[in-house]
Amino acid sequence: MTTMHTPHLSVGLPVFNGANFLAESIESVLRQDFADFELIVSDNGSTDETPEICRHYAAADPRIRVIRHEINRGGAWNFNHVFALGRAPFFKWQAHDDVCLPGFFRRCLDLLAAARPPVVIAYPRMELIDEHGRPLDHFLPESMETRRAQPHQRIAHVLRTMTMGRPQFGIIRTDALRRTRLYLPVIAADFVLLSELALLGEFWEVPETLFQRRIHSGCSTRANRGLDELQQWWDPSQRRYRRWLPPMLRLGLEFVRSTHRLPLPAHEKLLCDANALWVWYFRQLRNYGGRWRRRLFHGLRPQPA
Repeated sequence: MTTMHTPHLSVGLPVFNGANFLAESIESVLRQDFADFELIVSDNGSTDETPEICRHYAAADPRIRVIRHEINRGGAWNFNHVFALGRAPFFKWQAHDDVCLPGFFRRCLDLLAAARPPVVIAYPRMELIDEHGRPLDHFLPESMETRRAQPHQRIAHVLRTMTMGRPQFGIIRTDALRRTRLYLPVIAADFVLLSELALLGEFWEVPETLFQRRIHSGCSTRANRGLDELQQWWDPSQRRYRRWLPPMLRLGLEFVRSTHRLPLPAHEKLLCDANALWVWYFRQLRNYGGRWRRRLFHGLRPQPA
């Protein structure tokens, strides 16, 4: 009786109507020089050529598993679903429109192998590309790497520096991810996920550009302009966004829930709450102030005759 091989790395690729970039994303995974992985593709009710692309690659490579759903249950559900199907001690989310450059998997896994157990994520540096794969000359945010010993120090750093959430597409210890709430069905759920992972351990950065994040008109944050549309992308069952508190302000409540659901000492929970709320709401106040200054400046500019 043969036993099923357990791979070292599970790669989860959630997709909905991603035919424009899906093949390139899958190819970038298959070109990695680290081969002991499984690729789990979860098609969330696509109506384009996504199912045909998935079947083509699954037939050609036994490491690929494709799960087809008849209805779209939302981004949060699908991201969590591919994780639930993984079998390996390490996990990576792969977006259908992003590209892993050669060496991504091996360099991150080597770093995790050499690291002490509190390190929960290894991720490489990133460059932005457009819909044609051309590099974008955009300023990239500072590193989210944090090697601080205390959870309240790590969560403060992550919430202070996070913009595009690079570590969520790095390689993560599966046992750490299982201790989080994964992606909540709320706007900006990646902030909550990464804050919980920061409470559990350190983030280490590979000092090489091995990841390309694609910015295009079909990105969730660009294709879904209003709060209602963005909320439905995360969870289609919520037809309207609950407007009693703006989404980025609501996240502060989730950060507090995160600290109190994890097994941290009482004094550390209080420090985590204080650091998370101070850093997060100061950041939001600064963002709102910047928007009002821009509006005021625009209003005072002389209009053309």
